Amino acid sequence: MNKIKETSSLKLPFRWDLNLYRGCEHGCNYCYAMYSHSYLEKRETSSSTGEAGYDFFRKIYVKTNIAEALEKKLEARSWKKELINIGGVCDSYQPAEARYCMMREVLKLMIEYKNPVTISTKSDLILRDFDLLEELAELTYVNVAVTVTTTDEKLSSLLEPLASSPEKRFSVLRAFKDTAATTGLHMMPILPFLTDSPENLEQVFSRAAECEVDYVLPGLLNLRGETRKHFFSFLACNFPELSVPYRRLYVEGGDYRTYKAELYGVLRNLMVKYHLSADYMKPIETGLSRPRQLKLTDF
Repeated sequence: MNKIKETSSLKLPFRWDLNLYRGCEHGCNYCYAMYSHSYLEKRETSSSTGEAGYDFFRKIYVKTNIAEALEKKLEARSWKKELINIGGVCDSYQPAEARYCMMREVLKLMIEYKNPVTISTKSDLILRDFDLLEELAELTYVNVAVTVTTTDEKLSSLLEPLASSPEKRFSVLRAFKDTAATTGLHMMPILPFLTDSPENLEQVFSRAAECEVDYVLPGLLNLRGETRKHFFSFLACNFPELSVPYRRLYVEGGDYRTYKAELYGVLRNLMVKYHLSADYMKPIETGLSRPRQLKLTDF
């Protein structure tokens, strides 16, 4: 596990991040984590040509001893059963997980040590582990968050080639809404001129309300480093008419702040309309303070 620096400018509800894989086959063309391969490959000759992003999607590093290493941490007397974010960088339920099945071993350990977790995914493969997550949620806090950027199946297949379809992702939220787990919808990132239309925003938020999620967390696209290079290459191939508008928006002194303020005004109105909350901290604080269920094996 990686301990997140307390000096981070991000306000996160957890201090520990656990990733089973490095690299992600989902192929999301806006992925902020493309930089992470540089930790393992110092001689990245393709980065200047915009190909580093493709390496991130094609070269998947598998931490095959994850369960063994994790148990050493969980059984240590110094461990305080803190909330662990699983898959904060690379999706734990990407296609490789169907082969390696490491999440089941991780979740069994979480059950054994009654350790709270939060998981974010774009895959309905998580339903394979519904039984374990349901059991864990009866023992301690569990949050299942699903990322949905658009309800447009065709656009989704371009943006997120190997992620589950939007409809399958909503099925995950429906499946967990009647369990002790909390659920959240992450509309991250919102892509200017692609997923920010009133129609798409309305559809995503209305579906979130139907799934009775505990919170909705929207976030606007950031373009930095390898992600910026890759995304502009993606635009040039698929939406060349948007290259100039994006460059105007994402340049220093551009209209980014004005655009963001207007967008978040629309999002706030949708939150009110559908009785949704953006407060992702409240479910966590409530869940972590909830008395856990006792079993005969606890005595």
